[in-house]
Amino acid sequence: MTKNDLQKILVVDDAAVNRQVLSDLLKADHTVILAKSGKQALELAGQHLPDLILLDVVMPEINGYEVLARLKADPRTAAIAVIFITGLGTPEDEAHGLTLGASDYITKPFNFAVVRARVSCHLQLARQRRMLETLAHVDGLTEIANRRHFDACYAIEREHALRLARPLSLAILDIDFFKNYNDYAGHAMGDRVLQNVASALVNGMRYTSDLVARYGGEEFALLMPDTDIADATSLAERLRIAIGELAIPHPDSTAADHITVSFGGATLRPGSPESAVDLLKAADDNLYRAKHEGRNRVVWRENARQD
Repeated sequence: MTKNDLQKILVVDDAAVNRQVLSDLLKADHTVILAKSGKQALELAGQHLPDLILLDVVMPEINGYEVLARLKADPRTAAIAVIFITGLGTPEDEAHGLTLGASDYITKPFNFAVVRARVSCHLQLARQRRMLETLAHVDGLTEIANRRHFDACYAIEREHALRLARPLSLAILDIDFFKNYNDYAGHAMGDRVLQNVASALVNGMRYTSDLVARYGGEEFALLMPDTDIADATSLAERLRIAIGELAIPHPDSTAADHITVSFGGATLRPGSPESAVDLLKAADDNLYRAKHEGRNRVVWRENARQD
């Protein structure tokens, strides 16, 4: 396991000796981040998004209860488990912290075996939660983003594009005569085609901000933030060629003797008032045109409405 694979723990305590003790105890198996105040804790939590936070309750300026409340109010950090580390060991103190959203308590002075056990337990829960979150956004067959994740990312990128007056391009593509291919080669081979097409799309994208998703059945969707119509159509054409060059035989296609795809795309111009539905509909309409015009082609239009 590399250092980048280690789970991250943010230790927050205004006492340097406590920070050092916990760091020495945990750093062999985890990435430990140290904060000496509530303010610094909030900054580091937002920056590093740790898997677990060990948070002192009694601190000057911003105490642990207030830090926890702010963490829970921030969507980026709301799901991070927080264990209070404190000398306040009464049932009332524990109940107050748990009511605010703390996951557990560790009392001072530290019992090293208890610290290790509770940290291990909550990190295991964090791993399981993140795995479930990932699975909820991934298509099981192709292992790329699913329709749900695409829709969520599209909503965010569209608002970003409108706010900053930047272009946004998207495309919907369809494997030509895929039903015929399944009938000819069988569904197992059809699944392999979907996987190969997904891989070709992912490998052909330019930027980490671009998104490839399985949109449904044999349809895929591409989301290209900050990409104008010229760059988007050029990319789509390169991807269309790359999929053709996979040279997967398809004897029951009138578009070619191998697997091909048809693209329909649309680009949102800076300052355009068009709705998300309009832009998606434009891409879908252009996909229909690509099929109607003979398939194995890219059809694009810049606006969701005709001028």
